[in-house]
Amino acid sequence: MVSGGGSGGHVYPILAVLEQLVKENGLSHEVCYVGNASALEADLAARVGLRFHEVATASLKGAAPWTLPSRLARVAWGTAQCARLIDSHSPQVVLATGGYVCAPMVLAAWLRGVPSLVYLPDLVPGLAIRVLSRFATRVAVSFPASQNSFPPGKAVVTGYPVRAKLLEADKSASRRRLGLKQGERTLLVFGGSQGAHSINLAVSEVLTELLEICQVVHISGEADEPWLKAQREQLPGNLAKRYSVYAYLHEQMIDALAAADLVVARAGAATTAEFPALALPSILIPYPYAGQHQELNADYMVKHGAAVKICDADLPEAVLLRTVAKLLQDQQTLQSLAQSASGLAQPEAARRLAQVLREMALPN
Repeated sequence: MVSGGGSGGHVYPILAVLEQLVKENGLSHEVCYVGNASALEADLAARVGLRFHEVATASLKGAAPWTLPSRLARVAWGTAQCARLIDSHSPQVVLATGGYVCAPMVLAAWLRGVPSLVYLPDLVPGLAIRVLSRFATRVAVSFPASQNSFPPGKAVVTGYPVRAKLLEADKSASRRRLGLKQGERTLLVFGGSQGAHSINLAVSEVLTELLEICQVVHISGEADEPWLKAQREQLPGNLAKRYSVYAYLHEQMIDALAAADLVVARAGAATTAEFPALALPSILIPYPYAGQHQELNADYMVKHGAAVKICDADLPEAVLLRTVAKLLQDQQTLQSLAQSASGLAQPEAARRLAQVLREMALPN
């Protein structure tokens, strides 16, 4: 059984590990995905043919005191639902990718004596993973330094698993599929599965200037897509052709990443693995209300020379335009960022995580 954390950054590692298991030995056992049907994970699971089970859950972090009883009741109800799923499916192992969405599944596995592996995609664990690690059999982490957050021997370093197609992507073919010009500098902008309004506004304010120096692929999220497309209609024809707007990309997201020379994005966990896998330079803008983990992810990339960081509060000052222009016009710096990003790649992460799962499912 697998359980995600509600976002693509938590679901895609699961899919990468399943791909690896199929590649190595075939996947003869049934895989059940347990999670939140209102989140992106339900749609992604359906797209790859995984059976999805919705269970109740709730976040406790930052909750008002008077809401705690009802939230705890939802977690308890979700745990009971997961226990019934375990009883009916008899899983050999549970893989959870962190976050409060996974709490009922990990707790139920502990109650039923089923081994569970919690995967931490970020540099530091949030409250949910800190709590769940007490009930999990093992914890897999992306970075060696993350082991220090858990008791000795509890954590194993696997890296962040990325999809095989990402490792095999070709820039020229990806640009062709997206209708982009081959010889043009290409900027990819996205803010996660829901988009990022502040980033969208910053791009909108300097869109004409950006399009004069590069073609732009902009993944905006559903909320901002209509007015951004309306702005595109107001552009001169030669500039409008250089601006592609999407609410969200599924399979073509790999093409968007592979096609880019530079990416502007939030600093979710996937950025520390997917950008290095493609040697992709980045401008990271941590979401200021996501707790500490996005800041730390961005700082990690900057420390290793793979990215430039901009504070969300600085976006209205046209810092984004100046930073993009400076990087795209400085081939030496851009190449240096790309090489440093490539040095952080962990192409064996899916294989390592799959191996840990096999060992847990079939103990000696």
